[in-house]
Amino acid sequence: MPATSAPSARPQLPSLTGLRFIAAALVFFFHASLIFISMNPFADEDVADGFRWLFSKAGWMGVSFFFVLSGFVLTWSAKPHDTITGFLRRRLLKIFPNHVATWVMAMFLFGGMAIPLGVWLPNILLVHSWNPDPTVHMGLNAPAWSLCSELLFYLLFPFLIRPVLRIRERFLWVGAGAMVGGMLAVQLVTDFLAPSSPDAPGTDVTVWQFWFGYNFPPVRMFEFVLGMILARLVLAGAFTRIRILPAALLCVVGYAVAMVVPFLYGLNLATIVPVSLLICAVARADIERRPTVLRGRTMQWLGTVSFGFYLAQQIVLTFFRDTLMNLQTYSTPVGIAIVAAEFVAALAVGWLLLTCVERPVMRRWARPRARPPVRPAESPSDRQLTPAS
Repeated sequence: MPATSAPSARPQLPSLTGLRFIAAALVFFFHASLIFISMNPFADEDVADGFRWLFSKAGWMGVSFFFVLSGFVLTWSAKPHDTITGFLRRRLLKIFPNHVATWVMAMFLFGGMAIPLGVWLPNILLVHSWNPDPTVHMGLNAPAWSLCSELLFYLLFPFLIRPVLRIRERFLWVGAGAMVGGMLAVQLVTDFLAPSSPDAPGTDVTVWQFWFGYNFPPVRMFEFVLGMILARLVLAGAFTRIRILPAALLCVVGYAVAMVVPFLYGLNLATIVPVSLLICAVARADIERRPTVLRGRTMQWLGTVSFGFYLAQQIVLTFFRDTLMNLQTYSTPVGIAIVAAEFVAALAVGWLLLTCVERPVMRRWARPRARPPVRPAESPSDRQLTPAS
């Protein structure tokens, strides 16, 4: 069956790397536009509000893209003879060193001695998104909340990959629809059953609604598993043949819908289908070896630094606005220059994280050491992730 073919026989998907940076940039501009935490640098109220309005759903869309892509790529690259310990070692080494580095940066720059143990300890352990208190799950380096969900994905992936690979091809679309239905069910529960107070700053929902509908890691599993099923559909050649441009235009339409529907339904539900179509359209372009701008050298570099860029951008924005500029606002040309400088600075920190942290760690510890000719009996943790092909 195509879905269980060896990864070496599958084409590489470099355009998804380039697309990853676009998603990270959406998150950056979302945070840079926020008014209620004074990240928006524009003194002109109309310009400031227009900037905020334009990117008001960009962060939600970017994070949803990452979660779907995570399931897609892990399924696409799953190795038939991989072990649970080998898989988890690589994934933990991928996220924790950069996370720890940015955690140290945040503690150093923003008065770590004054931050309570109940905030910084769950944060460094990546369990803080399980806490509904926004001072905990959004504390220190705010974008790190999404790593709590990613960590859950990685821990569960070895136990999800087998059943996903066993789904019969004719039921894959049913499975994809079920994941979208699950996302709808989450927001309906959030809308009608979550506590009605207190209000979440900068939104028209409560703290509990925002946390459960967006930050609580288990509810984001639907996007991750959807990505896994989408990979199966593309591998089986069963996904709808759609080109990148129409899929991108549908993302714009989905974004517009997210701006007008009730807040909770605009977090990820309004954009999930267009995001899924775009990921699969870009993957198919690489499979068919069609040229895309996302495969260019610049976009590949940007995509490679996107993880560090994503983790560093809120730290850079806060340092610029709070420490360097004392939350002052400026004329429109100066404000544009400030946002551009913040963007470049976040890219620079992302590059430093890649070259000084991520790559050295992965080179040193990601691959297992050579085993002796006679090895002891296999432990339960060394079971294969997928059936041998």
